[in-house]
Amino acid sequence: MGGFQDRERAEESRFAHDAELTFKANVRRDRKIGLWVASEFLGLEGEAAANFASEVVASDFEKPGDSDVIEFVLRRVSEAGGELTEARLKHRMDEMLREAMAELKASS
Repeated sequence: MGGFQDRERAEESRFAHDAELTFKANVRRDRKIGLWVASEFLGLEGEAAANFASEVVASDFEKPGDSDVIEFVLRRVSEAGGELTEARLKHRMDEMLREAMAELKASS
C-alpha cells in the first residue's frame, strides 16, 4: 500500500510542478508579447514599454485561456492606429511560449 501512496504523491507533486511551470511560462510569454507589441506597434520604449508589458500580463487573469490577452493586445494596437492580425499574434505567442519554457527549463 505504501508504494501506491508514494507513486500517488509523486504524481501529485509532478502535476503541481508542471502547473507552476506552465503558469510561469505564460507570464513570461505575456511579458515578451507586451514588450514586442510596445516596441513594434505602439512606439513605446523603456518604462512605458515595461508598463505596457505589465498590462498585458494582467490582462491574462481576466478569463481562462489566451483570448483575453489576444483581445487586449489587438484592441490596443488598433486604438494606436497599428495593424496586427490575430493569426500573427497567435503565432508570436506560440513562439514566445516555447522560448519562455526553454528559458525556465534551462534555469532550473
